[in-house]
Order: sequence, then C-alpha cells, then structure tokens
Amino acid sequence: MLTHPQPADRRPRQSQSLRQEYEEFILQRIEEFKEQLSRAELLAIADEAVRELEMGADDQLVLTEVLILEHVDRLIMRRLRLPTYRRWRQRHLRLRKAQRELTYWGLEAGTPLEQLVARLEEHDVTLVIGASLAPAAFYVAAHDLRVLLIDPSLPAVEAAEARAATEAIASRFEALVVSFEHWFPDVTPSLVLLDPALLARLDSNLRGTLIETVRSRTTAGGVHLVWSSEAREGVTPLAPEALQAYYDGWSIERPRRMRRMRWFLAVKP
Repeated sequence: MLTHPQPADRRPRQSQSLRQEYEEFILQRIEEFKEQLSRAELLAIADEAVRELEMGADDQLVLTEVLILEHVDRLIMRRLRLPTYRRWRQRHLRLRKAQRELTYWGLEAGTPLEQLVARLEEHDVTLVIGASLAPAAFYVAAHDLRVLLIDPSLPAVEAAEARAATEAIASRFEALVVSFEHWFPDVTPSLVLLDPALLARLDSNLRGTLIETVRSRTTAGGVHLVWSSEAREGVTPLAPEALQAYYDGWSIERPRRMRRMRWFLAVKP
C-alpha cells in the first residue's frame, strides 16, 4: 500500500518465473502463426509431423493426437526460428532493464511516478484511466506490478494490448473498454493515474461521478496522480488544477518550479 509519496528503497517483489514467461512467449508466437494459416496449411504441417514421428519412432510408439500436436508446435518453432530459452533469457533481461527506465517509454522526469512505483507492493493494483497514459502503464507493468488500463475507445485499448504483448509485459497488463455511463470495473487500486484530457470529454456530472467512484474504490493511503497528456484535436484542455476540487479531504501535492502545472498528487487519508 502507498502511504506517502516520498522516495523509498525499492521493495523486493516476486516476479513471474522466467521459464514460465518464456513458455508463454513461445505459445503466443505459435498461436499467432496458426491463426494466419488456412485449414489446408495446418493439415499439411500435421502430415509433416506424422511423417517425421513415424520415421523416428520405434515399434512401441503410438502416435496419439497429443504427440502429433506437440510435434506440430516444434515444426512451427523451427519455421519461425524462435529462440532457445537461453537466448531468449539474455535478450529478455536486457529488455526488462531498459523498460524500467522512464525514457524507454518516452516519459520525462519531473513527475513522482518513479518514486510511487518504487513504493508499490506485489499485491497492489495500478488503475490507469485514459489510453493516452499507456506509456506510464507500461512502465508500471515492467516493474512486475499489476496494471489495469481503461478507456472508452476500442482502437486505443487494442493498440495498448498489442504494444504490451510486443513488449512482453502482457501477463501483468490488462486493458478494458469501459463506457463510464454504464459500468466500472471491480478494482481496488493503490495507485491511480488519471488523464485530464479524457475527463474533459465527459460532461460535468459524469466526470464527478467517475472521480467519486474511483476515490471510493482506492485503498486507504492510496494515491491519485492526475497527469496531463496531449489533448485531442477539438477537445478543450482541462488543466489538472481544475480537478483539485474533487479531492476535498485528501492531501494534495503540486509540482514546484513549473510555469504550467501538468500534474498533481492526491493522497487518500
């Protein structure tokens, strides 16, 4: 749980085993390849698998469906030239180290995100409201933390899911299309990232209802980081400070030495 947004030593977390991540990576690539094939092409690979198994089999081996399917996957791995676990692990560790830097995601220093993430614990959930903050969501997920991103736009959510899969953080990242007028996910976040540009597109009543819902769901000591992204064309920007009135009774922290405030923190009592 977050209790105060001050820098602290990073707490050790139980990350998913690398072997498990590798197996998920291989399975995902194989399934993506299969989805691109016609039925005839899949059957041709299955026939090839049967021939290879029969050539190398002794008289006692019974070619079951499971054996054939496993060999089909091995053939696809060969065709795709998927890396061995050792090669994948070396690349993966280098990638994960890079992903834990703000600059990897195009994020600038000057917000407390890095310090906030350092204080999160393994069971904590981060809720990101607004697909424009997807880079920040990916940064959190790269630290082996659970992230839920919500946005009313299906294309934006699909794009975020695709990027998460490409970056090998999909096991910790989830994205949902949410119509705020009708439904809100059952989540109890310790950290919430809110995009004022998305809130600016909602009418004032819905905006107030949404913020109150998120406030009530947030854990005690939890933090909201209201962080301005680039406003969409045709949308009047909503400055972060315009949302401070919704946080009566919460502790507020504002940036120093900024002409135009791009973020503020609200800490739940």
